[in-house]
Amino acid sequence: MTVPKLEGMGRKFYTLDEVAEALAISMSQMRALIKRGEIEGIQIGGRGQWRIEDAKLEEYIERMYEEQRRERRE
Repeated sequence: MTVPKLEGMGRKFYTLDEVAEALAISMSQMRALIKRGEIEGIQIGGRGQWRIEDAKLEEYIERMYEEQRRERRE
C-alpha cells in the first residue's frame, strides 16, 4: 500500500479500505473498530468519508501488542 505524503504536512491518511486491508480484516470489522472508538478517525467532505491518520493506526497496533503482552503475563 503506497500513499503519498502531502508536502509539508508530515501526515499520511488512509481510507478505511486501506486500513482494513493492512490489518487483514473485513470492512464490517473496520467499521466496528471505528464505531467503538478503538481506532480514531476523521470524517472528511460532504459525504463524510472516513480517513485514518498513519499515527492513529500505529497507536492502535501498539495498543494491541501491549494488550497481548499483558494477557500473556497473567
